[in-house]
Amino acid sequence: MVQKQARPQGRPARLNREMIVAAALESNLQTLTMRDLAARLGVTHSALYRWVADRDGIFDLISEVMVERILPASEPTASSWRDWLRDLAWKMHDEFGAVPGYAAHVAAPHRHNPASFGLLHDRVVHAFTVAGASPAMAQQSWFVFGLGVVQWLGAQHAGHDLGSGTARFDLFVDVLLRGLPTREPTSDHPC
Repeated sequence: MVQKQARPQGRPARLNREMIVAAALESNLQTLTMRDLAARLGVTHSALYRWVADRDGIFDLISEVMVERILPASEPTASSWRDWLRDLAWKMHDEFGAVPGYAAHVAAPHRHNPASFGLLHDRVVHAFTVAGASPAMAQQSWFVFGLGVVQWLGAQHAGHDLGSGTARFDLFVDVLLRGLPTREPTSDHPC
């Protein structure tokens, strides 16, 4: 006969951002509920609500951690900006793809965490600026880069057919980065 071990008496471990994010990342984020996450953490859902107000709050914490993981430690330069962005795209590919449901969540319309999203935005815009783009062009290039990578990853991880055979992220990133201008296009083409 197997005896159950008694639970130790006293207060359970305090929750922190890392514990909540680690437990959430072990779940399928498309179906994650506050109650499921609380159970995974071994706390009541009311204890979890003291940390985050709702499911969006969980995603805010996850976004903070994900942005910390994907941003390259180095700063882009005029000669390294494409390599810097390629590194960022591949880190997004690896980190977002490692968590079931995360790429699809990020690709779907939702409220973004202003702190982590702002940090990612500012670093990417800076990469285009050091490459010689005007502030307006850097902003447009950020939009194309961010939307392109996130939508590709979301489509891939949602199981959408991205063409015959296996879609190659390396080809996508190469074409995307070669196509992003660092200066305004000339007006040689009629509208």
